[in-house]
Amino acid sequence: MPPGRAAVPADLLPAAGAPWHARAVTMSVASFPDNGPGPPAQSELPGPPPPGPPPVHPAVLDPAVLDPAVLHWAAGVAGCPGVTVLRGLRDGGSPWLVRAGERELVLRTGRPGEERLFAAEVAGLRLAAQAGVPVPALLGHDAGPVAGVPVLLTTCLPGTSTIPPDPRPARLRALGAVAARLHAVPRQPSPDLPRRHYPIGDTDFAALRAGHDMGQLQRIAEARLARLAPTDQRLVFVHGDLWQGNALWAGDTLSGLVDWDCAGAGAPGVDLGSLRMDAAFCYGQGAAAEVLAGYEQAAGAPAADVAYWDVVAALATPPGLGWFPDAIARQGRPDLTRELLLRRHDGFLRSAVERLP
Repeated sequence: MPPGRAAVPADLLPAAGAPWHARAVTMSVASFPDNGPGPPAQSELPGPPPPGPPPVHPAVLDPAVLDPAVLHWAAGVAGCPGVTVLRGLRDGGSPWLVRAGERELVLRTGRPGEERLFAAEVAGLRLAAQAGVPVPALLGHDAGPVAGVPVLLTTCLPGTSTIPPDPRPARLRALGAVAARLHAVPRQPSPDLPRRHYPIGDTDFAALRAGHDMGQLQRIAEARLARLAPTDQRLVFVHGDLWQGNALWAGDTLSGLVDWDCAGAGAPGVDLGSLRMDAAFCYGQGAAAEVLAGYEQAAGAPAADVAYWDVVAALATPPGLGWFPDAIARQGRPDLTRELLLRRHDGFLRSAVERLP
């Protein structure tokens, strides 16, 4: 689902711990009234501004981009005398659009301690390409011994990740279909592609919510999940942060999926729930059905445990949605205010809980 999760620097988040669904909670779904406004939801809660990553100057985020060792490494990989940085592609920072000879390439730079994220990105790009998913071609990567920091260099795909203001069913179905293609690849966890229990699996959302009263709706959702297990126990290749901001489009043709640092092995619902919630965020509840239709048509079978994974996706969000609204706004949708997104989040979650077995 939502956006920009991968844009949060790892050191700004709590260390990952036990997944939220392992916690014991007691609450009955009978608390939902048959009529009326429903239980208090996240959008109704008072309190301080929601947490999110503080503004960081690109030079602070990526001092390595100025390091000649990084540019020298990139030039060597590209096979040219030198590399020129054209601009930052995310908030003025990494990844960077660079010119190498006659080609424009994408250079992603990290910091010491982010080697694991880069390992997932590299493994994810390779496996996705093998599966026939459109992704940038990986030209080279270094965990730090040569460039000094984790870096990788890829081709630059055509297209834009700007989210249209009006729903385009063909795009939403295409996203569902490409997720089904990923999930046709069985995958067991490995050091580079670890187990992913929920979207943006490196973020401990339960820890982010600690000390916040998230309201009755989320407490009910957590309690229901604690008593359920998905019927489909397959582990497949998942992107792990699948939303419209990580998809590139040339018209209504999907030209590529990017940002694979949350890739791993998980249930198909990890990606499907994320996509469905993102569609509901951007266009309302009905748009989630288009994602599901594209997914099921490509998979040739009904998706399992849809309501369960919708709940999982809705709970994989920070209090007050944190940095999500800003990330969505940067993808061309400043009209989606925090208040509107909170209402849509709560509507998506309430609908999913009501559909649980």
